[in-house]
Amino acid sequence: MYDVKVPVLIVGGGPVGLSTALFLGRHGVNTMLVEKRGATSTLPRAPGLQARTMELFRAAGLQPDIRALEMGDSHAYFEGGIIQVRTFAEIDDAITVEAPSLDGPRVSPERVMGCGQDRYEKVLVAKAGENGCDVQFETRLIDVKQDDEGVTAVIEHVETFERKTVRADYLVGADGAGSFTRRALKVKRDGRGTVFNALSIYFRAPELEDLFKGRKFILCYATAAPGTLMGLSRLHGCDPWLAAPIYFPDKGEKPSDFTDERCIDIVRTAAGKADMHVEIMDKVPWEGAQLVAERFRIGRVFLAGDAGHVHPPAGGFGANTGIHDAHNLAWKLAAVLKGWAGDALLDSYDAERRGVGEAMAEQAMVRNRIRHGHADEETTRKMVDDIIVTLGYRYKSDALIGVEADAPTLTPQLTLTGQPGTRAPHVWLDRDGERISTIDLFWDSFVLLAAPGGEAWADAAERAAKEAGVPLKAYIVGQGGDLTATDWDWAQTYGLTNTGAVLVRPDAFVAWRSPELVEDPDAVLGDVVARAAGLKG
Repeated sequence: MYDVKVPVLIVGGGPVGLSTALFLGRHGVNTMLVEKRGATSTLPRAPGLQARTMELFRAAGLQPDIRALEMGDSHAYFEGGIIQVRTFAEIDDAITVEAPSLDGPRVSPERVMGCGQDRYEKVLVAKAGENGCDVQFETRLIDVKQDDEGVTAVIEHVETFERKTVRADYLVGADGAGSFTRRALKVKRDGRGTVFNALSIYFRAPELEDLFKGRKFILCYATAAPGTLMGLSRLHGCDPWLAAPIYFPDKGEKPSDFTDERCIDIVRTAAGKADMHVEIMDKVPWEGAQLVAERFRIGRVFLAGDAGHVHPPAGGFGANTGIHDAHNLAWKLAAVLKGWAGDALLDSYDAERRGVGEAMAEQAMVRNRIRHGHADEETTRKMVDDIIVTLGYRYKSDALIGVEADAPTLTPQLTLTGQPGTRAPHVWLDRDGERISTIDLFWDSFVLLAAPGGEAWADAAERAAKEAGVPLKAYIVGQGGDLTATDWDWAQTYGLTNTGAVLVRPDAFVAWRSPELVEDPDAVLGDVVARAAGLKG
């Protein structure tokens, strides 16, 4: 009846789908991935990898492979911020529009990095294959149905039209803004819809190097571009440059109007150099939209990345947010498939990632309005720093204990102090002579960290985990313990006294915290572990 049976079928072979396959594979779950393109991306899209994204690749053992793709020190581009000029030739008169905070030695063991999708997708597809993923290019999903036991999908080769029926326990739709998965399941989206139309122009122009006089930046806007504000970027560190002029369908403009000659003229005008050599390599029209799916979980089907949330590229949140979706979902699917977590844990994916998707979509809109001169004072006040949007957000779900229902997803200031629902703070540790980050402790199990006076918490956690059948590691952090903080006070950073403890999930998010020892730690952690694993409501 079925041509293929697999635990998880992934639809979409971009960064989000490939990351989902990689993370599941690293958790020991085999997958099949179908992608209608013939190969990985040939264009340097999504070129900024955030510190949190690099943390996830680090946890999956992929960080050295991704970091090796960096051309020189790309951090200088991020330090340059977002600037605006009249023409690129007038770089000395550039004004700074945004100077976002993106990482920091007290925030993360990783730094942001510039690298195009055309390069890191190749690594992702290779590593996904090594970790049990059957990647099928030139293949699309044409039908999906589900029942209480699983998902039945029909896939089709785009050239031969050969069809196969796949039976999977779960399906992940990571198939982009136009997601067939989402449309097939009739999931609606809310939001502002399309807010602008743009054309990505990929081109070579060697003279731009001299015009910029070594100035590096995330994005440079030129106000002299004919009829529009045009952004220029080369975060990926090599040719081609990327220019993105806006066009206006309501004025009768369309992508086909942008001939190579017109694109060359736009670039030259923005550069302030009428005879500059420009070679157009590719042109890709796209919509800047803000839309979030009403649900990220539909039974045994999940939406991730642009399939679930789209927003303007301001902030570079798109692919990164999708990779974070993939990581949040992958460990939960693996836990359920391995039998140690309950189905309720999968509900927390929707609660946590949809909330973040909505917040990030709103922040992208705020940045878009500011950059294009359409923001009033109220809109400007809503903007929070990039590091908060990308790493400092707070989850809310039934799998987290001690998160107030009205707690904001984003706060005005970065507050990673061990609160439940937030990413566990980064602290450098010594482990038998090895220097590691607390972030390096979290991957395939829950982790309980206790202060030196909290040994009773560690013992109770191990008993609770054994009773529930949940993987858990317990560590005493401090003098004479399993781990020792080397650079700053660990307990204070996590909001604990000398008898406190914190439970951290496999994704490095705090599930529960007790600042001090209580009378019956076994009763407390018996309940906490069960709830965090979705075994108890």
